[in-house]
Amino acid sequence: MTRHAISDLLAFLAVAQERSFTRAAAKLGVSQSALSHTVRALETRLGVRLLTRTTRSVSPTEAGERLMATVAPRLQEIEEEVQAVSDLGDKVSGTIRITAIDHVVDSLIWPRLAPLLHAYPDLKVEVSSDYRMVDIVAERFDIGVRWGDQVARDMIAVRLAPDMPMHIVASPSHVAQCGIPLEPADLLQHNCITLRLASSGGVYAWELCQGERQIQARVSGQATFNGAYQMLNAALVGVGLAFLPQDLVAEHLASGRLVSLMRDWCPVFPGLHAYYPSRRQSSRALRLVIEAIRLPL
Repeated sequence: MTRHAISDLLAFLAVAQERSFTRAAAKLGVSQSALSHTVRALETRLGVRLLTRTTRSVSPTEAGERLMATVAPRLQEIEEEVQAVSDLGDKVSGTIRITAIDHVVDSLIWPRLAPLLHAYPDLKVEVSSDYRMVDIVAERFDIGVRWGDQVARDMIAVRLAPDMPMHIVASPSHVAQCGIPLEPADLLQHNCITLRLASSGGVYAWELCQGERQIQARVSGQATFNGAYQMLNAALVGVGLAFLPQDLVAEHLASGRLVSLMRDWCPVFPGLHAYYPSRRQSSRALRLVIEAIRLPL
């Protein structure tokens, strides 16, 4: 196989995985027209269509799915072996892609990563923040960061933080005006600040518990966001109640800008974990990043 043939396969895989010529072109650093030409040339050489293109979407054909299933793992193995050889040198290089919950990037990931980047100038990190349950293998992330109970069993998991108490919080002005909820049913009478989940498009139901009783409170209100910081800011200015982790609200509870409500109904979530696929070898760059962000012993 020629070098150009491998390059063409990589171009096809990028489009098939991203389901978009636009995103794949940005990822590869080439123009969309050049990428389209490359994929069409590969299809012509193989004599089979690999992608189904419409005005709104791109998806692999049956032949494309087969090529992805057989070629992608082999190219991944080659990439890992090349990285392993590179790790034998003195320099640490490469790009580590991380997906994490939004506020965790600022509060935990970045403060621990910044010194590492100063120490290794050839190391790069790309961080994506959202609440989706990302398939890190399919989307080519090296590390995922989620609550401990969200990590798949076939992943290697490393604890980043202790278990996290959750809080239902509101501003003192909101409590003075609207009163204090005592039971989950009371929340239905309150203006609650909600979280829209990108994965399902639905609104997150607050996971509450009291002893053996577990309730998913399907709250509603005037303000819905897709990030924790926006929910916090809305609570601080008195819009309504918000369900947020302790690390995000602790300073505001201490200062009195927020009060914590229904403490006997608020759960403790399993601590944040970094997780990554179980591979025969992991790069030195990946190992350094994991060591940098893991919970100190």
